[in-house]
Amino acid sequence: MGRVVVVTGVSREPGGRIARLLAADPGVDRVVGVDVVPPRGDPGEVRFVRADIRNPVIAKLIAREHVDTVVHLGLVATPLEGGGRSSMKELNVIGTMQLLAACQKATSVERLVVRSSTVVYGSSPRDPAMFSEEMAAKRTPRSGFGRDMVEVEGYVRGFVRRRPDVSVTLLRVASVVGPHTRSPLTEYLRLPVIPTVLGFDPRLQLLHEADLLSVVRHATLDGVHGTFNVAGDGIVMLSQAARRLGRPTAPVPGMTLGAVTAALRRAGADFPTDQAAFLTYGRGVDTRRMREVLGFEPQHTTASALADFASSVPAGVAAPSRVSGLEDTLLGALGVRRG
Repeated sequence: MGRVVVVTGVSREPGGRIARLLAADPGVDRVVGVDVVPPRGDPGEVRFVRADIRNPVIAKLIAREHVDTVVHLGLVATPLEGGGRSSMKELNVIGTMQLLAACQKATSVERLVVRSSTVVYGSSPRDPAMFSEEMAAKRTPRSGFGRDMVEVEGYVRGFVRRRPDVSVTLLRVASVVGPHTRSPLTEYLRLPVIPTVLGFDPRLQLLHEADLLSVVRHATLDGVHGTFNVAGDGIVMLSQAARRLGRPTAPVPGMTLGAVTAALRRAGADFPTDQAAFLTYGRGVDTRRMREVLGFEPQHTTASALADFASSVPAGVAAPSRVSGLEDTLLGALGVRRG
């Protein structure tokens, strides 16, 4: 008998793709995909169950299906994706708490894989060149997705203490890019003009979307207990990324960046306002444990992941009308009227 796997968040990328990838593996007997809405497209061999992980009913599902492996991907990064900040926090924090409570009760559960994020390290001028897994944030995220992930990881550590018999793999994933990925960072990099913080050039470390699928599959089928940074080799500076994408930049004073990101959200760019520190200082992580302990090697470096993403983005200068509209948005956020 192969594994019986529950995957949360299958209605969104990459949850649906990971669920289908696992269902096709000969080492997996069946995959149950869980979300509040059905996934788009053909689910393949994945059996979809409409369920809200914020509801204790998830415990009945895990017990009924005799689930031995839980893959938690049902985390949202922006208020727009989550239906508002309150709903987003409920999905991320309360949903994780209920899911872990269900796993704690289920004697059949042997393995848990949780996708976290390198946002738990925050971004500050006092950061090390590279964060390793045992390091704490120099400035702990106090709001938004970063704060949610800090709380989620706290619940995971509590689960590990209560169920030491379960193998738990916590993946701190760097910013994911690729032709099929829609995320705050990819939406930001797709803008016709990229607003940057005056006087700063943040470091970006990226993970290709195909490597995300591969590392979750590896952690589910062959993973080991522990916490792991997951990212491609190397970094690129934001200025380099903008040039490679053919995007002009618009430097703005750091004190106004919150207003600028709020204006961008109103203009349709799903970029959360709590990311101002990341756009100022960036972030880098050490991935030695990923290779030496987890046993995973990404196929893409940060540079090649960016190049593949760039191939899906229209090159060159955007339509003048769109550039002009974004300029008006930025000027309005800065309280400046066009002359």
